[in-house]
Amino acid sequence: MFKSILLPTDGSELSEKATAIAVEFARVHGARIVGVSVVQPFPFTPIAMDGAVIPDAEVFDTQASVAATSHLDKVAAAAAAAGIAFEGVVANSHSPYEEIVAAAEKHHCDIILMASHGRKGLNKLFLGSETQKVLAHTHLPVLVLR
Repeated sequence: MFKSILLPTDGSELSEKATAIAVEFARVHGARIVGVSVVQPFPFTPIAMDGAVIPDAEVFDTQASVAATSHLDKVAAAAAAAGIAFEGVVANSHSPYEEIVAAAEKHHCDIILMASHGRKGLNKLFLGSETQKVLAHTHLPVLVLR
């Protein structure tokens, strides 16, 4: 029924648990996994001030890309150990949910399996819920894992 699974990952412990479930789900369905890790660009515009430390946006972006690749490498290793076909995608965007939905469409995925941190109250209000945004913007089934 499902032949291509999109698995967003942020490298968190919860994402690692979702990876294990996605690998088993793929094994049962004879599916492949497309992993996506979204790098959000440097969030600040540096303004020089006397004596101020200005973070280096290029260093930030490089480190974020290396981390995203590392997250995908973990998914690739889990998929390979189970004999599951895997493709990894690193995307850059201020809106991770848009990249997740776009990757699912671009790679012809049948389902999105994603972890949700289950934020509540003010944390949800201020940090938002990428899972909620994905649910609102995709036509695909979404399996939310906690």
